[in-house]
Amino acid sequence: MRLGHFSQPKYLLVCLILLYACCTFAIWKKYQYSPTSMINFGKEFVLQNSVEVPGKAVVMQGYKGDLGNGYDGQIFYFFSRPISNFSTDWPKGFDESYRAPRIGYPFLIAIFGLFGKKAAVFGMYFINLSLFICSVFFLRRMLQDRTQYLLLFYVLSPFSLGSYSVLVSDSVMVSLVIIAYYFYQKQKYLYFVLLASLAILTKEPALFLFFPLGLKALWKRNYQQIFWVLAILFIPFAWHFYLKITFPHWRASRLTDFIVPLEGIMRYLQEIYQAFVSPTVPGLKPLLRSLSRLPLLLLFLLGIVATFTGKLTKAFEYRLALLFVFFMVGVASYYHFWSVYENVSRMFTLSVPLMIFLQNEDDSSHTLPYHFLCFLILLLFLIKVFFVQKTQNYSIWSASTIWKSQKSLLVRTNQRRILKLYEK
Repeated sequence: MRLGHFSQPKYLLVCLILLYACCTFAIWKKYQYSPTSMINFGKEFVLQNSVEVPGKAVVMQGYKGDLGNGYDGQIFYFFSRPISNFSTDWPKGFDESYRAPRIGYPFLIAIFGLFGKKAAVFGMYFINLSLFICSVFFLRRMLQDRTQYLLLFYVLSPFSLGSYSVLVSDSVMVSLVIIAYYFYQKQKYLYFVLLASLAILTKEPALFLFFPLGLKALWKRNYQQIFWVLAILFIPFAWHFYLKITFPHWRASRLTDFIVPLEGIMRYLQEIYQAFVSPTVPGLKPLLRSLSRLPLLLLFLLGIVATFTGKLTKAFEYRLALLFVFFMVGVASYYHFWSVYENVSRMFTLSVPLMIFLQNEDDSSHTLPYHFLCFLILLLFLIKVFFVQKTQNYSIWSASTIWKSQKSLLVRTNQRRILKLYEK
């Protein structure tokens, strides 16, 4: 069977369902088959927001020194709860400057959360999967017959799967970008504005495609398209204005704190060198953990090369969008991104459909090596999920747990108050 046969909807759906079902099963199995296990609730943040924790939720206790921080899926869940409750009592313990602007995904979760906390958990799965499936078919409509086979690489994107595996926003953002772009091409601009605005509010890299579209419209002096591309900024600007007057310490420039050009890559290379020459922890496991991000570094370099292949005068908007993605990867700091596989890998999520758009527009581009390396990364990711990734220390949240946690939190709060009085 040729690769092109897999572009048929029935094959795409079978591949997608098998891939995501197997990944879900592998993770749930480690945590008593609880759907909350992929949200990665951390003990530290659960104690501060215990009222909104769903019953029998898996709570990561963490290891010595990390306080059970969990992972980012919990952030979107907790930020959705005030919206479901029609409240402005935002969750405690999170950096509003960095987290509150990305309200798009919590807004979608909150629609399900109107029916309760467990419905919000269901919504996180439903939003990720339904939007991704929709984006596959919208992307299919935008591709020519000769490039239909590339859809398989989008379905098998390791970065969309990785985003889903921890129920974060990257795959949701990319799905919204693709659907919005479809309506842009069909000149259904009202749908485009609403979906593109939601994509930007889900995560800022959505602008990496919309900004080049605006430049292209400006170059062609298409004033209608210029107006509609500018219109997608109105809702995000309105939300940022609300944040400015709501949170005294909020600042739009917060994201620049994570931008340290080449620092992340250079420190990662030093980490690999250290692991080979004088490892701080002996054994093969620390070395393999360091090398797990090496394919991403190779993909970063290969992606830049692929962007400059073919007829450079064609597909300007996709080439520029790809350069924005790789610039983001290149300036990402070590501490927040390159030190953790999940953090840096998700930054590549948008690059997969952009490479497909580039090949669709310019068939002389050489994007297949990029896609094949992505497929290799997918295989390594599945090996990690099934065989390498260990079960974390966790507990099951219950009413008694809530009472004990609130009592513990009250004790620590009173201790801090007494200490402050003593210092005065």
